[in-house]
Amino acid sequence: MTRSFRAPLLGLLCLLSGAHVAAEPRAAAIPVGTDAASALAPFSAHYDAYWKSIAVGTSDLQLERDTAPDRYVYTWTITARGIFRIVYSNPVTQKSWLQVQDEQVRPLKYHGDDGSAAVDLDFDWDLHHARGTSEGKAVDLALQDGTQDVMSIQVEIMLALRRGSLPHSFQIIDKDEVKEFNYTREGSARLRTPLGELDTIVVASQRTGNNRILRMWFAPALGFVPVQAERTRDGKLEFAMRIKSLRR
Repeated sequence: MTRSFRAPLLGLLCLLSGAHVAAEPRAAAIPVGTDAASALAPFSAHYDAYWKSIAVGTSDLQLERDTAPDRYVYTWTITARGIFRIVYSNPVTQKSWLQVQDEQVRPLKYHGDDGSAAVDLDFDWDLHHARGTSEGKAVDLALQDGTQDVMSIQVEIMLALRRGSLPHSFQIIDKDEVKEFNYTREGSARLRTPLGELDTIVVASQRTGNNRILRMWFAPALGFVPVQAERTRDGKLEFAMRIKSLRR
């Protein structure tokens, strides 16, 4: 039973590889080509989280400015609901400290904690290595230019969509290894949300040789904030997040 309770929340941690606040009026679209660092507006978004058709909790994404003008902190928190709180009495958290340089994201530090295990990484871009620990094991990985962590990749996609040039693949550090994911811009979709009807850009990502596909819907009018995410396996829905509110 414990394993079955843990599976949905652990799955949500792979999905994107609080209190309800009132939605503000829809923001004007940010023109493509706007300087990335100046256009990257902090936000706090609140979502409902689902495993198949079952509501398992809530999810919050928050982008905040850090100490320097071009530095940010991006945090994802999952809070279990109902019987799933038996296993996850505390929120599950992932956090990335990052820098926007030459209109691209560079992760500087990453922390993830699911209550039973933690991952901590420091990115040394002078030596092109990421070092730290993953679930108690030492980590030392070589970095290529453009390598992301599992949180900073979301901010990089937002900036890439704003630039109008989404790369076909990314190197992403997941726990103690570097994985390659392919990204595809699948087109546009208009969604009905609690924030109103929104035009979105649909982006799909998939690891080479894997049958799981992650799709995310980004809203240009909201600064390319993700408003929906779904992970499918062999065409069947596994996990989903759908926006409930947004504060800019």
